[in-house]
Amino acid sequence: METTRLIAIRHGETAWNVDTRIQGQLDIGLNERGQWQARQAARALAEEPIAAIYSSDLSRAFDTARAIGAVVGLEPEPHLGLRERAFGMFEGRTWAEIEAQWPEDTRRWRDREPGWAPTHGETLEQVRDRVALATEALAARHRGEQIVLVAHGGVMDALYRLATQQPMQAPRSWSLGNAAINRLLW
Repeated sequence: METTRLIAIRHGETAWNVDTRIQGQLDIGLNERGQWQARQAARALAEEPIAAIYSSDLSRAFDTARAIGAVVGLEPEPHLGLRERAFGMFEGRTWAEIEAQWPEDTRRWRDREPGWAPTHGETLEQVRDRVALATEALAARHRGEQIVLVAHGGVMDALYRLATQQPMQAPRSWSLGNAAINRLLW
């Protein structure tokens, strides 16, 4: 079976990234630096043969995808499977606030317990399964081609773990920078 080449990109920076505030599925837009990062990612991909661009529907990702689409001549398509992890009660709060208010939940989060979720949020297993289904479906549409996926840190983490067969609870040993370009074969 032919592989699909994935260019996976995390959205550009937001003010909440700078503040270490958990965004989750709240719709927070790009800040000025994030808009610049999106344009830089687009320039880096200008000569790439790209068949399609898929993105989370959240504006920080979709605006990053639009910047890329404007340069490569494609309209991004929103895909809910590429949304950030739902962090429930943690959304809108800083790390310091979460640690102070929910120390036991913070420990479980830091320990990467695959079946644990913050109240009204998703588990790591649920995110991994959602990302796997979305990626498999999109890759199947584009065998032998190259596509762009624009998403979020949690989605990038799940993609990397799926591609490298790393366990969900293993500590992260890689960086997930804003607007970083990652290449995977699927």
